[in-house]
Amino acid sequence: MEYGDEVCGWVSLQSFYGRPAYHATAEISIYLHENFRGKGLGKRILAKVIEECPKFSIDTLLGFIFAHNEPSMKLFLSVGFEKWGYLPEVAQLDGIKRDLVIVGKKIPHF
Repeated sequence: MEYGDEVCGWVSLQSFYGRPAYHATAEISIYLHENFRGKGLGKRILAKVIEECPKFSIDTLLGFIFAHNEPSMKLFLSVGFEKWGYLPEVAQLDGIKRDLVIVGKKIPHF
């Protein structure tokens, strides 16, 4: 992603679980450099990705967010993702056990 002439972040989609049964489901990840947060860029890029999903036969998006990452949770919920799962203490980040929230969104086709 660029803002003006600067790269401000990235977004990625990757296949979920690697099995054919999940071919229409993708995992989404997004990162914005701290200097570009709070400007509505995250919301705009997520909306664009959601809009483009039908072109790639994606009907479900999943996001995996650390439970303590309130800005990311707020961002995903603001574009229609819902909380679909909660995994307590499944990760260790900086020596601290962290919970993981799974968010999901069904993508309408047309």
